[in-house]
Amino acid sequence: MPVVKGAPPIISIRAVGKQYPGVRALDQISFDVARGELHSICGENGAGKSTLMKILSGVIPDFEGELLVCGRTANFRSAREAEQAGVSIIHQELNLVEELSAAANIFLGRELRNGLGLLAHRQMETAARALLRELECEIDPTALAGSLRVGDQQLLEIAKALSLQSEILIMDEPTSALTETEVERLYRVIERLRERGVTILYISHKMDEVFRLSDRITVLRDGRWVSTLERTETTPREITHLMVGREIESLQLSSHRQAGPTVMQVDHLSLPWPGHARKWRLKDVSFSLRQGEILGFAGLMGAGRTELFECLFGAAADRYEGRVLLNGQEVRFRHPAEATQAGVALVTEDRKRLGLFSQMNVRENITLCTLRQATLGPFLLGSKERQMATLMVDQLAVKTAGVSAAVTSLSGGNQQKCIIGRWLLTQPRVLLLDDPTRGIDVGAKAELYRLMNQLCDEGISIMLTSSELPELLTVADRILVLCEGRLTGEFSRAEATEQKIMEAATACGPLAATEQT
Repeated sequence: MPVVKGAPPIISIRAVGKQYPGVRALDQISFDVARGELHSICGENGAGKSTLMKILSGVIPDFEGELLVCGRTANFRSAREAEQAGVSIIHQELNLVEELSAAANIFLGRELRNGLGLLAHRQMETAARALLRELECEIDPTALAGSLRVGDQQLLEIAKALSLQSEILIMDEPTSALTETEVERLYRVIERLRERGVTILYISHKMDEVFRLSDRITVLRDGRWVSTLERTETTPREITHLMVGREIESLQLSSHRQAGPTVMQVDHLSLPWPGHARKWRLKDVSFSLRQGEILGFAGLMGAGRTELFECLFGAAADRYEGRVLLNGQEVRFRHPAEATQAGVALVTEDRKRLGLFSQMNVRENITLCTLRQATLGPFLLGSKERQMATLMVDQLAVKTAGVSAAVTSLSGGNQQKCIIGRWLLTQPRVLLLDDPTRGIDVGAKAELYRLMNQLCDEGISIMLTSSELPELLTVADRILVLCEGRLTGEFSRAEATEQKIMEAATACGPLAATEQT
């Protein structure tokens, strides 16, 4: 359904503000959203995008200013009130109950019941299966949400929002954990929603998405409105400049990095998959990692990238077969603590569930793994701990009111920086980064790329997964491709292309292409 020019706006945001202790999250934000349009909201981490969307969806009930929905003043006291008014949100941070099934999560709080008032499990599973089919995914409605990988959990969140059949749908980084194939599926769903007249507010750091989907683009910076532009009258370069208030300088990464001797050797690693028809999560994976290189791992959802990192970090649920050699010595870590002590660190893909301690502040999250460095006998030296945390905050440019601020007060990207800082304090020799730029804006990505380059220059070896192929092509010295747990491709930076990688990612057979460095 096309956007009707001159029609009254479906959403009017007027001088909206939000103050947190020590942080002005939003300051006098004002703009309109037309009925039936896809309106993108862009800005760096901490710009106020998610805060504004949480106000609109009733997650944050207290704010300054006025919000009008369909011409009427709206001050939703809860997400339920917003949903009843036709506004729903797909959060960047997953909000699933892991102990419940996929179907139960989709209908949580709105459970279907039979004539006797009992839960209609079969009816909900049938309806959930239809919603998941609309997303063109094969998630079992009876599977526990906690057993699903992050990408499938993201699709489940999207299905939950679709089940509400809302007039206004807010999408906060909906593709952050999806593969390119799944992103294309979501685009098709978005087109169908727009044909039904649904108004979509879309938050994304990915300029290709923004310029493919948007009618108009609003830019926020440091909690303030900067500009609202027609997509056809602007460029990605202009939007990026408005987001950061400056031009993002070109990345100067080492194009011919001189890697050193082999640091890690993986020989015929296989990870069983009990009870599954495929039998193996990983099968006969072999590769080497050299000192000072970035080794990228590509693959579609379920390819086994995360499982591989968990094996190398001592966090796999099942015992793997094969050998792992670290500096020439065979290792088999039984616990992540053993891996950390040996100089291996892992930044997980699921920040909220596996990386962040939401009840702790910024300082405690950063120093959690290195507290011994801040002790004198049985005593914790607070000044030393603060010094360690401040070092990482400064080095990674974390936007926070201070190291004592609640980590939940930070944007998603800045929370990720805290987790990376935690592991850098352990002084790792091998750093495993599982999709580390998920939910991070373009400026912060550039900072992280430069940090990775610097770490390699210092002799640290990095293994990196990413849901964005251009990212791997930018930073990786070599790229290995996995398909259904098997190694199907290996390319040097000079030989790698998106087409070659996608061909290998869908090959799912013996090694399809090899290019030795």
